[in-house]
Amino acid sequence: MKLKPLDQQTIVITGGSSGIGLATARLAAERGAKVVIIARGSEGLEAAAEGIRSLGGRCDTIVADVGSREEVAAAVEEVVARHGGFDTFVSNAGVGAYALLEEISDADHRQVFETNYWGCVHCATEALPHLKERGGALIVTGSIASDMPSPVLSSYTASKHAVKGYVDSLRLELMHEKAPVSVTLIQPSGINTPFVEKALNQMEARAMIPPPIYSPDLVAEAICHAAAHPTRDMIVGGGGRAMTLFAQMLPNIADRVLEKAFFSTAIDKDKPPQNSGAKGFHTGGGEGKVYGPLPMRQTSLYTFIRTNPLASLGGAMLAAGAAGVMSTALRRR
Repeated sequence: MKLKPLDQQTIVITGGSSGIGLATARLAAERGAKVVIIARGSEGLEAAAEGIRSLGGRCDTIVADVGSREEVAAAVEEVVARHGGFDTFVSNAGVGAYALLEEISDADHRQVFETNYWGCVHCATEALPHLKERGGALIVTGSIASDMPSPVLSSYTASKHAVKGYVDSLRLELMHEKAPVSVTLIQPSGINTPFVEKALNQMEARAMIPPPIYSPDLVAEAICHAAAHPTRDMIVGGGGRAMTLFAQMLPNIADRVLEKAFFSTAIDKDKPPQNSGAKGFHTGGGEGKVYGPLPMRQTSLYTFIRTNPLASLGGAMLAAGAAGVMSTALRRR
């Protein structure tokens, strides 16, 4: 499958008024793409778009809630009407809740799934008819939480497990159909976006992002790479990759470690909560901000290797060589 170069694409990004979505829109526009950002709040969208336009980028906005199929369908039709179509659709909108599963209300639990899971479903099924006809990429922002347990962020984690199951299964159906669509699941580690400021927080303590924490610009780089180069999936951040491997290979030990880690790093019991969820959870909360308030890593060797084919090839050759040396040494013994 061949995808267009980024500077020849129109890219649609949901959750585009802040965080990862806005970082991706900025990077894609900087590299020549025409971007259309979608979010629930008009003010945040315009603030985000103006920042891109001020740097010479091409950016359009559409107000829509991904939790509503009707609004997503209307947004897709509007993009086609205004721009003649699109080449990449990035399903990125998401919300979070800091709450124990026994205590979160059904309404709030459903809100997490309406945005994170059903938003993904609505975006995929409304964008796919156009992508099948034109060819292109469907990219979904998941999380390392898809591959590991995450107490405190439990409802968010459950929704991201559902997203991974949906995307991985959808990919196989499209392969069977021989559809000209690349399907990518991007799984960020902890990322320093305004997530903690917009998440619902019922923990009576300040919401935090468990370390290691990376810059949203690294996720934007991964998404832009997948828009131009067919990619099955990609974890962003080597720390996140290590955590998911730990959870998968040593689940009993990981359970004990993660239980202690999350209850000490996902919340700060010495500080009061910073958000009741009035803005950014039930309603649009993007304000044109990419970064959150936490210290973050600006680079990731693991992500660099994944997004650079030559580096990836070199890493594979080194791994193969090391395996060969070990195999020879064992035979000699």
